[in-house]
Amino acid sequence: MSDTPKISPSEDELKSALVALKTRYPSLGIAKTHALLLTSYPNWVVSEKRARKVLQKEGLILDTPSPQGTDIVYPSSRVIPGLDISKWTTKVAVKYFDKRKGKGLVATQEIADGETIWKEDPFILAPEWNLFDMQASSDACGFCSTPLERSSPLTLPCAASSSSTQHCPYRFCNRLCLSRSAKNHPLLCSAQNPGCAPLLKMIKDTQWMALHALAQCTSRVLLAGQRSTEEEEKDWKTVTGFAELGLEERFKYNFNQSGMSEPDRTSWKKAHNAFLHAFRTPKTSAEQKSLAKILKKPLNPAIENALFEYDGFLRGLGRMSLNLEAHGGLYTLHSHLNHSCTPNVSVRHNDRTSLSRIVMISRRAILPGEELVVTYVNPELNVRRRRQELQAWGFGECNCVRCLQEAKNLKPEDEDDEAAMDDLAAELKAGLGVM
Repeated sequence: MSDTPKISPSEDELKSALVALKTRYPSLGIAKTHALLLTSYPNWVVSEKRARKVLQKEGLILDTPSPQGTDIVYPSSRVIPGLDISKWTTKVAVKYFDKRKGKGLVATQEIADGETIWKEDPFILAPEWNLFDMQASSDACGFCSTPLERSSPLTLPCAASSSSTQHCPYRFCNRLCLSRSAKNHPLLCSAQNPGCAPLLKMIKDTQWMALHALAQCTSRVLLAGQRSTEEEEKDWKTVTGFAELGLEERFKYNFNQSGMSEPDRTSWKKAHNAFLHAFRTPKTSAEQKSLAKILKKPLNPAIENALFEYDGFLRGLGRMSLNLEAHGGLYTLHSHLNHSCTPNVSVRHNDRTSLSRIVMISRRAILPGEELVVTYVNPELNVRRRRQELQAWGFGECNCVRCLQEAKNLKPEDEDDEAAMDDLAAELKAGLGVM
């Protein structure tokens, strides 16, 4: 046993230590933070009550009720039944926190700083527009979006191109990507389903990423139902497990408050019509026959209504917007990660054999039971701008440790400077005709 005498730290010393610990381990509660404090400073004598008072005074207790109105609608989140996480990793588990926060991921074992936690291929991929154009010009794989070498003997064309008057420009890295593309490509192939052409044109012309992703996702679910009821149910459970906030709710409570632009209701209607034309009710008899060759089995009525009724369509678009990774992928396990302005996990695209594959890497050591978090916004922004962007997505005011600390120190002139920058940006956009 150590003979080092115990001391009671000053208020400034205790505050500094607790702020540092909560910044490093933001998901820890009061009791665990107090225990970690005593482990980190074994010669200190600090009661849990005293630690609680300092945490409260500094605004570092994260379960403080939000001052926002009770009529605000937040994204909903549900656990995916039967999800087998072990195919990605044994280091994390799904946890449902509460109705407001929804689900998240917590560590099941200690994770070292810089450790690869898991790698994940997308559930669907709606690639960024430069890659979208490369796919359309046969310069990137139509499944994984990895740029192609024209001279490679491994690349293969869409099989439908040689047997149709409609040409499909898509090519694939190899036989594996060609085989995997059967999960969603046939319904979005103009050679096999010419009724999808108006939808694809609208996606391209508007560069509407959520619509792009919803088309890919819908195609996957419909084609899964053609293979088996089990596959259809599994994919549908995954889709409905993604966090959800419909476009009407986002428009009412968030986008019109933040000044951000988004396709309006007229565009929603046009998109819905093109969506129905592509997947459910093509206009010409020739298009109807082509679709019938692909969708031979009847759709599950519940899934059909959820996909194609207008309200369900808007919820689907909102679901895509909330869950798409920055480069356009929709990832099953990745979508469980909640936000923090001091994230402990980074998302990287660094697999040369598959550009769409993401790698989750720890930014620091993570303790068992600690939540894994990423950042949804640019961490270089100041607290006001970070909160503004998060509110625009329906997440309410961010009260993570970093935001609480920076908000206390935010000076009025900082807000004036940011407001001036916002006004300047708006003027430049107006001058350039940017919507």
